[in-house]
Amino acid sequence: MALDFSFSPEHEAVRDMVRRFAQEKMAPLVNEAEENEVFPRELFRQWGELGLLGVRYPQADGGSGMDKLADCIIREEMSVVCQAFASSWSAHTHLGIWPIWRAGTPEQKERFFRPALTGHKISAFGLSEPDGGSNIRALRTRAVKVEGGWRLTGSKLYITNAPIADFMLVAARTDPALTMDAISLFIVELPNPGFVITKLKKESVRSSETGLIHIDDAFVPDDCLLGARTGTYPVILDSLAENRVGVAANALGMARAAFEAASRYANDRLVAGKRIGDYQAIGHKLADMAADIEAARWLVYHGAWQVDQGTLDSAMASKVKLVASETAVRVSENAIRILGGAGIMREYPVGRIHRDTLLYVIGEGTSEIQRNIIARSLGFKS
Repeated sequence: MALDFSFSPEHEAVRDMVRRFAQEKMAPLVNEAEENEVFPRELFRQWGELGLLGVRYPQADGGSGMDKLADCIIREEMSVVCQAFASSWSAHTHLGIWPIWRAGTPEQKERFFRPALTGHKISAFGLSEPDGGSNIRALRTRAVKVEGGWRLTGSKLYITNAPIADFMLVAARTDPALTMDAISLFIVELPNPGFVITKLKKESVRSSETGLIHIDDAFVPDDCLLGARTGTYPVILDSLAENRVGVAANALGMARAAFEAASRYANDRLVAGKRIGDYQAIGHKLADMAADIEAARWLVYHGAWQVDQGTLDSAMASKVKLVASETAVRVSENAIRILGGAGIMREYPVGRIHRDTLLYVIGEGTSEIQRNIIARSLGFKS
């Protein structure tokens, strides 16, 4: 069977549609949203109307019936315009609802999943904790069984969409043992009297609202235990592995945006009568950026293809995420260097893009965590 690296006409149509929407509807909102650090909630309804919130889900479940390749195309094109918007989209359309689709009861899907696909409800995913970081098994939030439900106590940190969410998936320990069935997911409707959400101010993805959550004896009814069963830790792992390919596509979009801005500047800026891109020092930077992006692009879409084939493993997901995220940081820094003084002026996007790229060498598992996973797959302890 011959290899085929081309996108289908359907995928190209998705790219054209999202690119047009991002330029016409999202781009005009970016500056104000970033300055005020407020996410424009109306985007969720608009994304829902276009079917962009359900891209990865079957039509029978209310989704758009597309694949991971389409998901990554959407992420790439959104991130070219604004990573903060794409970050909120990602937290909602994957982390916040994928586990419900994968493991939820029919009633939970009808109550939470379907309204989330239309943008009528916004979701968040409460996993990271102040003391746990990327170590899921170290989480301390606990859930104690009581009559009619559960009582949750603990804290969550750096939770995307928390200040604007209508519901949140919350990971909690339902058993003190350090076993796979000791961690469960709960669907928490917000506001909840036991949840105090503090909005955080950030240097990166400023208009994607992020929260610190203090959970104090919060009651969650039995019908909001995901799948009506404890021990959904494997669902968390599966969700994170696939999403690492997704956020790699976000990183690819940011790298592209930085490169395109630097290329425009290198073409327009004249020094001693020459375009600065014609000077070897700048031309070589642009050449390296173009090569890095091309390499990252095909690793990202190979990872997406593996998701669709059901062959993605955690090591491959980590390779995709590591390469794409580090490429985005490197390319965006070089874009600032090419622009010089203009690179740190807010009228140009490269400073914002570089700040935003730093999210993905930290979030969704740091680059060091990705290297640990890859090293273990090679038979080495790390």
